[in-house]
Amino acid sequence: MAIHLYNTSAPSTRNGAVDNQNLIYGQHHCDKGCNAKGIIIARHTGGGHKRLYCKTNFWQNEKDIYGRIVTIEYYSNRNANIYLIHYGDGEKRYTLHPRGAIIGDTIISDTKVLIKMENALPLKSTSIFMPLGMTIHNIEIILGKGGQLARAACAVTKLIAKEEKLAKLKLPSGEVRLISKNCSAIVRQIGNIGVNQKSLGRSVINLVDHPHVGGEGSIGRKNPTTPWVYPALRRSRKRNKYSDNLILHRIANRRKNRIYFFIFLK
Repeated sequence: MAIHLYNTSAPSTRNGAVDNQNLIYGQHHCDKGCNAKGIIIARHTGGGHKRLYCKTNFWQNEKDIYGRIVTIEYYSNRNANIYLIHYGDGEKRYTLHPRGAIIGDTIISDTKVLIKMENALPLKSTSIFMPLGMTIHNIEIILGKGGQLARAACAVTKLIAKEEKLAKLKLPSGEVRLISKNCSAIVRQIGNIGVNQKSLGRSVINLVDHPHVGGEGSIGRKNPTTPWVYPALRRSRKRNKYSDNLILHRIANRRKNRIYFFIFLK
């Protein structure tokens, strides 16, 4: 990946850097800062260049049908690139671009396929045993629901153990959790590994437009809030979720364990 440093025309674009990749740019539409339900989730976001939402295939439901990579495209709504696949039955699908995949490669999704880059297969491969330490992405949590884990650029998950009907995975965040071995995943790491090296400059907001009403070194309120005085920056995941018993190690426990260790040393 080639990093291009461009001349600045304003202080906000100082030290900016973008990557030069030979990608195809699709059509666009404007989302006005709303989610799929039309609810405003970013109140200061609006206008901008038009962007279209591309339906990405996370299910890999074209079973036992070979597909060929036709294009590798930039997608404005995701930091990972996507590529277009033409299947043998005439179907055309977009999916996430794995690292190292090039135009002309063939892929296939089935339970009895070779462990090859870009192929999708369940964690309990029936033809060839999926070895421990295999790097995978776009992993299903619930069978048939489609990939939900490790879908960001340069994300990678490791298969570290298999126990009866469950497989133990180490996620990019460091969390270790159990997944059913019937769930599918795609072999190899997601591409666009240089996304963290890009710098688009800084983003600024006027003091009068800030929900905390500006101020130097203080938010002006006891706790962070939205402009409608709802609490912000709070815990969003509900407690006692049904999947808690499948999570063996949380990334949030690292800091607590470190504190306890230092206290023990003192």
